[in-house]
Amino acid sequence: MSAGRVPRVLSSLGGPHGPNSVTSSSSALLHTSSADQNEKLDLTFLDNEAAYKSKKTSEVARAYLVMSLCGIKPLVDHNAKLMKLGQMILGKTLFGMVMKQTFYGHFVAGEDQERIKPTISRMQSFGVKSILDYSVEVDESESKEDKKQFKKASEVKSKPEEMTQYTPLDEVEHKEIDRKHNLSSARVFFYAGEKECDANMQTFLDCIDAVKGSTGGTGFSAIKITALGRPEILIRLSDCLEKTRRYYTQITGKKGMVIKGKVDKAAFKEAFKAKNLDTNIEVQNFVEQMVGDSEGVINLFDWSSLIDQGKDLKYVLRVPNLETGKMEPLITGGDDGALTAQEEEQFRNMVQRLHTIFKYAKEQNVRVMVDAEQSYFQPAIHRLAVEMMRTYNTTSAIVFNTQQCYLKKALKTVTLDLEQAKRQGFYYGAKLVRGAYMEQERARANLLGYKDPINADYDATSAMYHSVLDECLTRIKALKDAGDDPQKVGIMVASHNADTVRYGVGRMAELDLDPQERVLCFAQLLGMCDQITFPLGQSGYSVYKYVPYGPVNEVLPYLSRRANENGGMLTKIAMEKSLLKKELMRRLLKGQIFYKPQGVYKPVGMD
Repeated sequence: MSAGRVPRVLSSLGGPHGPNSVTSSSSALLHTSSADQNEKLDLTFLDNEAAYKSKKTSEVARAYLVMSLCGIKPLVDHNAKLMKLGQMILGKTLFGMVMKQTFYGHFVAGEDQERIKPTISRMQSFGVKSILDYSVEVDESESKEDKKQFKKASEVKSKPEEMTQYTPLDEVEHKEIDRKHNLSSARVFFYAGEKECDANMQTFLDCIDAVKGSTGGTGFSAIKITALGRPEILIRLSDCLEKTRRYYTQITGKKGMVIKGKVDKAAFKEAFKAKNLDTNIEVQNFVEQMVGDSEGVINLFDWSSLIDQGKDLKYVLRVPNLETGKMEPLITGGDDGALTAQEEEQFRNMVQRLHTIFKYAKEQNVRVMVDAEQSYFQPAIHRLAVEMMRTYNTTSAIVFNTQQCYLKKALKTVTLDLEQAKRQGFYYGAKLVRGAYMEQERARANLLGYKDPINADYDATSAMYHSVLDECLTRIKALKDAGDDPQKVGIMVASHNADTVRYGVGRMAELDLDPQERVLCFAQLLGMCDQITFPLGQSGYSVYKYVPYGPVNEVLPYLSRRANENGGMLTKIAMEKSLLKKELMRRLLKGQIFYKPQGVYKPVGMD
């Protein structure tokens, strides 16, 4: 993008940081590329012709029908039961045919790696790339999960001095904190044994193959770490990371972001000397094994020995007692005792599955996104994802983490990650989302009495989202200006919010970041927000659809979530219905009922 185009963008956006002031007229246009086939971008995202140019008229009509059904509250509220009833009455074969003409056909690309190719190919011809997800879900009951060490809330609250955000709770006792409660936008995996985790790993590997075979090397795959190991271990590791932060503060007196403290080994040596522990052999060994980076910033623990060498958690994640100097583990097992040999093995298995996935992804040159989950899992998931970045993002971003911007600490987390990537020389990749678990998070915080980790309201979350995006884009600009590779930071704006997308487009223009540089991309779900996705793709921006696939009768839980999600956004449904209706009328009046989509657009990054 030339600097000469920037003022034109800013006039459309209404100010240097003003996406909310975008004009509603069709004059809000942005031209992004000199390529002949690229269109001007209407920043109102109300251009029905650009939105549905990739669809046959029958598909536009189907979309209108599906959106209309999603607006019928009783139908949405009971959709799962109605789908099961439909299977019983019609039989799976006939029911599958009906679904393919309605919900399945609208929200799912196809049954397997071969049958999704026409959908992916057509989207590519209209400038849109794909994130593939094999969306078969087992209809699991909670009783299948091994919960021997989960505690009753009443038991936890009886010992307030031991209570933390990361205590494993029995969700049967309080349905409001059930991981599936009021959850419409994310899948939940329950632990059913190591063999099931191996099967999930193979599914993720197959999805990488599907990406390789159908997207021309431009697509993504997505994984959930709770599918690859025992979730309780993630909770305990998260608790350990919180204890580590408190220990660090206790030793150094420094709070907040470690990078601002610039603490090195000397600070710990002085602290231990003040406690008369400097001559203790175990304390001396602890200080010596601290790992520093190129700028002297230290980690208390040698994470590479855990992630790359398979050492036991209980031997790596331990610190000197500040009274006795004796080494004590920060991670505990059931009843706060030591981790068992089985739990150590389960953690090593989880890490090995991650290595298998990312090693294969790197060999196939396929990028993989690690989905975010509930905040009591997230510190562990985040740490594992960053360590995998350190290992596999050496020449490009293969591993992408997910940052939930409804968390109050989102900006702090992203800033620390960016600093670590800079110091340690790995490529940083992140998908920015608002977050999917707000009701559960607030219910759990209220139940246990800890501070709500979620931003106060939607506006606060949007402000956090834009702050995180700004931090990333500013660093990308600095890399570019320094003559370094701007792709050392790669960001995906995964949002259905038009204001957030406009904000990203506007900031790219202000910072003179060309969409062809592939440092920022956008993403929406298949079957939703086409009025955002396709105009972006046709205007030369890097944009993706999240593309689920799988046998029709085995993706019903996914379809149920999409119905619930759309049913909860009636204003957006009404807007999309209006655009669909307008497009149908346009085609009727222009004699384009038998319109055949033929795309001539080239997605960003495709050879």
